[in-house]
Amino acid sequence: MTTDTQPITIGVVAGELSGDILGAGLIRALKVHYPNARFIGIAGPKMQAEGCESLFDMEELSVMGLVEVLGRLPRLLKIRKQLVQHFIDNPPDVYVGIDAPDFNLRVEKPLKAAGIKTVQYVSPSVWAWRQKRIFNIAEATSLVLSLLPFEKAFYDKHDVPCTFVGHTLADDIPLETDTNAARAKLNLSAEDTVLALLPGSRGSEVGLLSETYLQTAQKLQERIPELKVIVPLVNDKRRAQFTEIKEKAAPNLKVQLLDGQSSEAMTAANAVLLASGTATLEAMLYKKPMVVGYKFKPVSYWIFKNFFTFNIKYFSLPNLLADAPLVPEFLQDECNSDALADALFPMLKGGSQALIDKFYNIHNNIRLDASKQAALAVKELINAN
Repeated sequence: MTTDTQPITIGVVAGELSGDILGAGLIRALKVHYPNARFIGIAGPKMQAEGCESLFDMEELSVMGLVEVLGRLPRLLKIRKQLVQHFIDNPPDVYVGIDAPDFNLRVEKPLKAAGIKTVQYVSPSVWAWRQKRIFNIAEATSLVLSLLPFEKAFYDKHDVPCTFVGHTLADDIPLETDTNAARAKLNLSAEDTVLALLPGSRGSEVGLLSETYLQTAQKLQERIPELKVIVPLVNDKRRAQFTEIKEKAAPNLKVQLLDGQSSEAMTAANAVLLASGTATLEAMLYKKPMVVGYKFKPVSYWIFKNFFTFNIKYFSLPNLLADAPLVPEFLQDECNSDALADALFPMLKGGSQALIDKFYNIHNNIRLDASKQAALAVKELINAN
């Protein structure tokens, strides 16, 4: 395999846990071509373990919702300004922004104007709403790396350079998984009926969704007394936050809290209740029936609903990939414990082989060795004149 031994610098910024996973895979794949490369930017623990230097704490970028962002805006603007200045003063061979488009595109635009090649890894949901953003994306990026096939089709239509690389989760998760082995790791039996709750990785999501999720689980446990409820939480902060909410919302509900272990939780479950986002893709790759329930803060939702036009029928990734309502979705006021419990009950009582087959086919179609494909695309950009 040909490698480039000249030292290069690659700027890379991830804004949340899923971006940290993508970034770590990309760094590993780029090291094959550039073993002496320096990686610097904003990194989570997985990227740092691969040798990426982090100029700021990644958690500072992990914020959702218009109102929530406003509260953190002064700090976010300061970080962005300092980051742009750092890379202009110390130009990398390429800058890769991983997801976090509202932050990364505003970093990429001045860097590209300064002659630095820029990559947006994970397309913004421009195909879904505010489609005129495509012009800003074209101005900010030299290349977009898309995880999903329908995204590339949209960029091709607008003549914006884009490479479909597939999704790293589809590569990492085997086509067939062992439910009983996962249950054994979590001290669950093969005969248990198991519900996994995943209220998100951000503090704002856990705060908005946990009460409803817990009330849903409580209603299901009343209907299925032997039901086991497992809740993977990404870190100590989220665990403490969830525990505090549970003490108020469902103090008598029996739950098993897990430190991380979301993969094991999904694999072990009969059904999953989870927030919208990458976790829905992960649950689909584990071939698990799921219900997606999501809420915004009321003011944020009012602004989204009244000032933005959406061009999609669905908001969860399994449904978007299938262009069909494979999994039930509940948003805002529809996301209530009665509706969620009614949708989950039949899933807990028996799975659907037809649904599993559809999940299997989608998994196969996006399993392309994404980190390798992304690294090759970045290398080609670095080498381009």
